[in-house]
Amino acid sequence: MRKGEQITGAAREELAREMKQQYEAGRSIRAIAEAYGRSYGFVHRVLTETEVSLRGRGGERPRRHRGTAAHAGR
Repeated sequence: MRKGEQITGAAREELAREMKQQYEAGRSIRAIAEAYGRSYGFVHRVLTETEVSLRGRGGERPRRHRGTAAHAGR
């Protein structure tokens, strides 16, 4: 499979199955995209087509601290 090559039919179904399996095993969309030489959008679209339940965004979320300007009036 060459980068940017259109994938259709049985080849796309097989690729979608592999990507779904990897995603469900915990691999990120970005990691899958890099491994296959595809874009994030392509992998996201393929996973959506397989009706996989997509995880929320990862990483630590910023916290608001008590005593900041946003809470000064409370």
